[in-house]
Amino acid sequence: MDIKQTDKKYVMGTYNRYDLLITAGEGCYCFDEKGNRYTDLTSGVGVNCLGYCDREWADAVSEQAHTLSHTSNLYYTEPCVKLAKTLCERTGAKKVFFANSGAEANEGAIKVARKYSFDKYGSGRSTVITLKNSFHGRTITTLAATGQDVFHNYFFPFTEGFKYVESGNIKALEESLDDSVCAVMVEFIQGEGGVIAQDKEYIEAVRALCDKKDVLLIADEVQTGIGRTGSLLASGNYGVKPDITTLAKGLGGGLPIGAVLVYEKAENVMGFSSHGSTFGGNPIVCAGALKVLERIDEAFLDDVKRKGEFVKAKLEGAKGVDSVSGAGLMIGIKPVDKKSADVVKKGIERGVLMLTAKDKIRLLPPLTITEKQLDEALDILLEILAE
Repeated sequence: MDIKQTDKKYVMGTYNRYDLLITAGEGCYCFDEKGNRYTDLTSGVGVNCLGYCDREWADAVSEQAHTLSHTSNLYYTEPCVKLAKTLCERTGAKKVFFANSGAEANEGAIKVARKYSFDKYGSGRSTVITLKNSFHGRTITTLAATGQDVFHNYFFPFTEGFKYVESGNIKALEESLDDSVCAVMVEFIQGEGGVIAQDKEYIEAVRALCDKKDVLLIADEVQTGIGRTGSLLASGNYGVKPDITTLAKGLGGGLPIGAVLVYEKAENVMGFSSHGSTFGGNPIVCAGALKVLERIDEAFLDDVKRKGEFVKAKLEGAKGVDSVSGAGLMIGIKPVDKKSADVVKKGIERGVLMLTAKDKIRLLPPLTITEKQLDEALDILLEILAE
């Protein structure tokens, strides 16, 4: 079978795939059908936080698959309960709802925020403010929540009830926080928007405004969560506690999962039949997520920070590099005179996989990658940028 041509024939053409067929992976490396090796600095867009096919993770998933693969949420299962307990204890959250993706987690967060305001104030207080240049998902509602006009096309009518303000402009947010608003949703680092980190002072001011107006602060940590920035949650780098945090990507270590964490204000908002998911809390997926959290201790997080500092030190000021942004192992590189897409294509030719984020090259390597492996891959990237 010609996999690439068969894909074109039978799979909806929603992805502009690179001309690369990946057949296997181990650690930070993956391999094509000819046995060529690639250093993967994408980790499946931030999903494979422990790398490809981590042995401990794979064993935990396999053992659970041989024990209990799936049952409905009409019954209790140990992996789901243990994961909820671990997440709450590690993050300070009070309760969690499990979904299957980041978009679903953000949909859940929006539902929690709107119900919180409805229960307390009645109807008419349902608007969610998001930031311009944000990205929150591909469903109709999370596209509406996304603060980029390019996504607001084709699929009309979009879900109502969203307003967008300039990131970093606290005055604009304050002026938009009228009595129709129930929540403010932010990314601490705008990943798809160009790996742009928010200022700490701005986030602190957003938190204070939300408290003043009794609106919920939703932290979209789909990409920044689970150790990616050198803290279990990026909120830890900002010294603020949201009312709701959404997770996905790295939490499952390679399996699909989303999570809505709620804190004190929203602890008891959702009740019987207010939300649900057939596959949410699946035992196999939860077993994988438990192994991920077991591995990500303080020493692991310190190592992520150190490797992030190493990457920045190697890239900043290098030939062909205009600027470097991000935190931990979530890095954006703006080239001086090259298109990021062209750099990524050349990287594939030379055995290094990277991502783009608007005009930047985006790196989301496995959190387990070694400094030596990073060094070798970055040397290739710098060669491309210097040409």
